[in-house]
Amino acid sequence: MDNMFDKLLHLPLFQGVSQERLSETVEKVPFHFLKFKRGDKIIDKGDKCTHVRFIISGKVKMTYESRKLKFSISHELTAPEVIAPDYLFGLDTSYPFTLRAIDECGILQVSKNDYVTMLQSDKVFVYNILNYLSRNSQMFKSQMLNAEQVTVTERLVMTVAAFTTQKSQNIVLEFRQRDLCRILGARRPALITTIEELTSKELIEVPNNSSIIISDRKKLLDCLRDVQ
Repeated sequence: MDNMFDKLLHLPLFQGVSQERLSETVEKVPFHFLKFKRGDKIIDKGDKCTHVRFIISGKVKMTYESRKLKFSISHELTAPEVIAPDYLFGLDTSYPFTLRAIDECGILQVSKNDYVTMLQSDKVFVYNILNYLSRNSQMFKSQMLNAEQVTVTERLVMTVAAFTTQKSQNIVLEFRQRDLCRILGARRPALITTIEELTSKELIEVPNNSSIIISDRKKLLDCLRDVQ
């Protein structure tokens, strides 16, 4: 049980909570632990977000895919991590992505009502979720406002930032060039130049004309400071 408490205390939205408070919470709030095998679908696009979910072991792959354009962006998340709590509240509570287990993984989920009970039990829970949501909301706006002129490079980097998280790994964009140009509001020559420049700086890998691989998200986002 101590090992499980250690895992829980390292989860986003649980950090800073005392072990005593967490123990009381576990006794009062139903925590559901689920196991998934390699390749299992954990969340399907369009599923309602009825629980706050955490990866407590293993690794998962999250994939966003455009309905009208040939464009998708996927990334991997490793435990400990929270799964898109942004969709727990608000007007649209449907997940816009699919989530699959890359290897055997464990998921902890708490129902929305029970999570609200947790929020009411300790201010630390409240601060954690507010800080998480605020950081995600502010980051994109800050990048847009700090840019003197939004270049194709900045648009591409901000797109990656918007669809991934701080801990995202092995980010892959798959696309048809004309559709990526539409998403970025760019002409094809400008897109090609941007891809060539980022490749030369070893910020991305380009295995073919329809995919981009990003192994280091932080390094890519840092280039925004260089182009401003």
